[in-house]
Amino acid sequence: MAKIKTSFFCNNCGHESTKWLGKCPSCNEWNTFVEEVIEKNKNEIWSNYSNEKKQNKVIALNHVTTTEDKRIVTKDAELNRVLGGGIVLGSIVLVAGEPGIGKSTLFLQHGLMMNNITVLYISGEESEQQIKMRADRLKVSNDNFYLLTETSTQTIFQEIKKLKPQLVIVDSVQTLQSNLIEAGAGSISQIKECAAEFQRFAKETNTPVFLIGHITKDGTIAGPKVLEHMVDTVLQFEGDRHYAYRILRTLKNRFGSTAELGIYEMTSEGMGTVNNPSEILITQREEQLSGSAIAATIEGMRPLLIEVQALVTQSVYGTPQRTVTGFDLRRLQLLLAVLEKRGGFLFGTKDVFVNIAGGLKVEDPSIDLAVICALLSSYEDVPLPQQICFAGEVGLNGEIRAVNRIEQRIAEAEKLGFEKIFVSKFNKKGFNSKAFKIEIVAVSQVHEVYQKLF
Repeated sequence: MAKIKTSFFCNNCGHESTKWLGKCPSCNEWNTFVEEVIEKNKNEIWSNYSNEKKQNKVIALNHVTTTEDKRIVTKDAELNRVLGGGIVLGSIVLVAGEPGIGKSTLFLQHGLMMNNITVLYISGEESEQQIKMRADRLKVSNDNFYLLTETSTQTIFQEIKKLKPQLVIVDSVQTLQSNLIEAGAGSISQIKECAAEFQRFAKETNTPVFLIGHITKDGTIAGPKVLEHMVDTVLQFEGDRHYAYRILRTLKNRFGSTAELGIYEMTSEGMGTVNNPSEILITQREEQLSGSAIAATIEGMRPLLIEVQALVTQSVYGTPQRTVTGFDLRRLQLLLAVLEKRGGFLFGTKDVFVNIAGGLKVEDPSIDLAVICALLSSYEDVPLPQQICFAGEVGLNGEIRAVNRIEQRIAEAEKLGFEKIFVSKFNKKGFNSKAFKIEIVAVSQVHEVYQKLF
């Protein structure tokens, strides 16, 4: 009887060791090593999709000819934007997100919409009847869309050879199992091996592959970290399940920018694209209320106008509360310290609550000015005028610092009908204010903003 060969893998980074280690030498994490069976059948190797074997030889860099990447342009403008202009032939894309966020629905919809190419949808989680029910709900039909409910990669590649699809969608990579590895599905060695097999398939056949993946409770992609290095593009599908809006964000892209994002709206008929998200993210209010300010922010390459809500109340308990939703708590504490030190406002005895409307999570420092104005509005209980917005970063000395791409922010505010925008006076040197019809108010200190508004 042959001896079972095992090895130890780090759950965090995928580092392999012949023995158990308390601390991973690669990522320095503690207690992350698990034992897995790695016995490989030497006689059974992954067979090439094509019979032509490419001979790789040494070549001078100057002799390499470059061509523009061929892309499949989808009918979804948001996905095209996130991928950098379309799906690159031979690319492998990893899509990760929380359970129930809509990953399977989104890419089933994408596959059904691409009726000009042959699409193979491989599911290891759902039956054919379940996928058919979802497709009927999406109300999109496609004669070139094929299903395969299988988890064995050997069987999958046999079916791929028969069908010869032009796009492959795998849902999900954690359910796949290769016969070359004796470990269970979802283990580090299985995920690594299955992803490597699909990577070789994509590169040798010039067929794009989408791998849908799970995430852990920490929010990271399940499996070894090397999985993110193997693929060409990593997309994060995120959003609050209590809200209808979802964001498809680029974390890595070898064929385009990583500063792009697409916004979707979950409906009963699938994922609908949001062409003008600023109008949706700004709440339509019938009456003016204190504690609300509009910020002109940039998400990726797209300007957005979002609503910042703040509530300042007298603290009942001994320690004042600081609660935020969609904003950095430490950033809020910094802004409160600036208001107390530079403006003389006593927030030390107040409970402070800040919310970014619409379920968004914003990291752009340019919304600092809007957060401060919302806080002051609630503190004084004086509503801000509805037709003004803000774009500026606040420094520790109370100065309003310049932000990037101010012209796009101003143009977005003007397009949505705002009459006035507050910006840093250091921004006003970089563009022609006469080119815009909106009134541009340049300020340099927090106390100037307070004097102009209150």
